[in-house]
Amino acid sequence: MPNSAAPTRETPPTATDDFALFAAKMAAEDLPESLIQSFRFYYNQIQEGATGYIHRDQALPVAQLPRAAEMTAYAASGVAALDRLVVLKLNGGLGTSMGMNGPKSLLPVKNDLTFLDITARQILALRATYSARIPLLLMNSFSTRAESLAALAAYPSLVHGLPLDFVQHKVPKIRQDNLLPVVWPDDPDKEWCPPGHGDIYLALQTSGMLAALLERGYKYAFISNVDNLGAVVDTDILGYMAEEKLPFLMEVTARTSGDRKGGHLAQTAEGRLLLREIAQCPPEELEEFQDIQRFSYFNTNNLWLHLPSLHAVLQEHNGVLPLPLIRNGKPVDPSLPDSPPVYQLETAMGLAISIFAGSRAISVPRNRFRPVKKCNDLLALWSDAYVLTDNFRVRLDPCRHSGAAPAGDPLVTLDDSYYTLIDDMKARFPHGAPSLLQCSSLTVCGDVYFGAGVVVQGNASVCNRSGGPLWIADGTVLRGEMECSALTGPQVDESTPTQIA
Repeated sequence: MPNSAAPTRETPPTATDDFALFAAKMAAEDLPESLIQSFRFYYNQIQEGATGYIHRDQALPVAQLPRAAEMTAYAASGVAALDRLVVLKLNGGLGTSMGMNGPKSLLPVKNDLTFLDITARQILALRATYSARIPLLLMNSFSTRAESLAALAAYPSLVHGLPLDFVQHKVPKIRQDNLLPVVWPDDPDKEWCPPGHGDIYLALQTSGMLAALLERGYKYAFISNVDNLGAVVDTDILGYMAEEKLPFLMEVTARTSGDRKGGHLAQTAEGRLLLREIAQCPPEELEEFQDIQRFSYFNTNNLWLHLPSLHAVLQEHNGVLPLPLIRNGKPVDPSLPDSPPVYQLETAMGLAISIFAGSRAISVPRNRFRPVKKCNDLLALWSDAYVLTDNFRVRLDPCRHSGAAPAGDPLVTLDDSYYTLIDDMKARFPHGAPSLLQCSSLTVCGDVYFGAGVVVQGNASVCNRSGGPLWIADGTVLRGEMECSALTGPQVDESTPTQIA
């Protein structure tokens, strides 16, 4: 296996050496043979006691990287390579953590446009500007496919001689006590799990999409999460990849305290780059893992891939890309913590940086990593701090770069007890987001409702400890720290919120 950061072994549990039960279960679902063999590859490691851990002596800090800002000389090469580029978005997630019942990519994020609307319009704008093919390709899950393709039907000109998607695989969950396939008659779907977004490489192959792309002359793929609106095609970076003949390029950015639990870039003693996710960190090293000074580069999950190199590596390994293992322990039914514990065997697509000889990483500005993971992020994007450009890129309002307003992204922190679900947030912001153009940070603690035309300036904090709802009146300007108990307003019966004027 090319990755020199070998997984740690521990005393193996009682196990069966017979993989036939898994193979039969997967074959009954018409899953491809190469996926079955890939699952066998990881299952064998679990039988031998693999944890997937990468220890500190195998993951050393990376001191310095080339910066995207230094790549302007490659712009012309990037423009020339656009006709051989495919834009690939990971679109397998449901917005369940935000209270959605369908694909997260169908959530309106700016000017009533969804993630998919904005992505589709970006691609069409790129095609028009550069007269290049640039297909859009989604990696869907079975749960997101139908609704997402129906939404893209509004853009018939996106179709460009290729399907718009391929589907992520599924793999069996493994009982922790005996390493056999889990059986869960109450909900058989919970016997399966997605194999992580590292499945993208195998799914490209088994779907026939990789062969189709190569046949049509595509050489490069720009891969990113659909909910990251900062992940747009950059011709400087594409040109750098093309001229330097790189097989794989990862975009990383400066790690902040908010990224402490995310995957960080590291390297082996020989200087080979690798990605380490928190599930691959031994428990006794978690504090060091989260040291943003020691490990200063965070994986944005914006990746650039040379498709012929992927084909060659898959051929070399008989269709099984030997990505480092991530072993996740969970209950078979996440809603029932006492249900039997299982292992979910996963991989992450960024782990491929250790597979391709000659892989590199590039340091990019934070504006290329602007995901929507919580309602906090969504409220900021809804606000006037961000604008949608003519080519459908989401940017900070220019005045935040000119000194006329606070610089950088506004930091929004909403109380998880009241704002975790999208419907709850909409109810508390019935007129949309307040003005955040002059806002550095907004923190809301407690049950707070916002009226129309509310303006937030500088660093503002509203904390409601009254035990009941609180209204921010129309047109209120919020600045500094405000406690509900210290604010005056009409006191009414318990069923009516207190109001801040």
